[in-house]
Amino acid sequence: MKINKDLVVEDITRRQFLNITKAVAITAAVGSFTVKARAEHVQPKLPYAMNALEPVISERTLSFHYGKHHSGYINKLNNQIIGTKYADMPLEKIILATAGNPQEQSIFNNAAQTWNHSFYWKSLTPNGGGEPSGTLKQKIESSFGSIEKCKEELSTAAGTQFGSGWAWLAIDSDQLKVVKTSNAGNPMTQGMKPLLTIDVWEHAYYLDYQNKRADYVKAILDKLLNWEFAAKNLSS
Repeated sequence: MKINKDLVVEDITRRQFLNITKAVAITAAVGSFTVKARAEHVQPKLPYAMNALEPVISERTLSFHYGKHHSGYINKLNNQIIGTKYADMPLEKIILATAGNPQEQSIFNNAAQTWNHSFYWKSLTPNGGGEPSGTLKQKIESSFGSIEKCKEELSTAAGTQFGSGWAWLAIDSDQLKVVKTSNAGNPMTQGMKPLLTIDVWEHAYYLDYQNKRADYVKAILDKLLNWEFAAKNLSS
């Protein structure tokens, strides 16, 4: 019996096409199901290159901090909220809904740390520091007396936070305040609106500064603090 090679090739091509079509359909169905079953929180891209904050914060520190710690919180949170009432909530609502609830402490920690870190990256900028301008400057001067006094309070809050935590510039009603929070704490849970933050967990600075947290904080204030980001938060 003579085999028609053209028909064989045509048949194989047709079967390959059908298999590929089925695979695409299955993948699409699974992907669609996954999205519906699990509303994932996604790590935002850094607003600058990994080495853009050097020499204040090294690329090595940023690669661990962003690539391991921050991503770790997001992955844990996504796993924790599958099939729960928090699955479709934005981070802010998860934070407020779980704050102060011992039974939801782990979800709060991962949600707040996810939010805090995303906020922290934007609180820094290459060639930052210096002084704010415009409405923010006026607001700081009316709340603290001077820009220097505000920076001193931020430095003190960051330096005196015992253990891990954060130092924040926030607005409470119509007044700017510097506050510090431990671990995953966030001023939102106290009815305040964060304007910027400084991370004082050891993983934020230890590779570059070892135990000299004060040097890290001073360098942030002098060279990286993103006053424009704070101004946008004030006006929004």
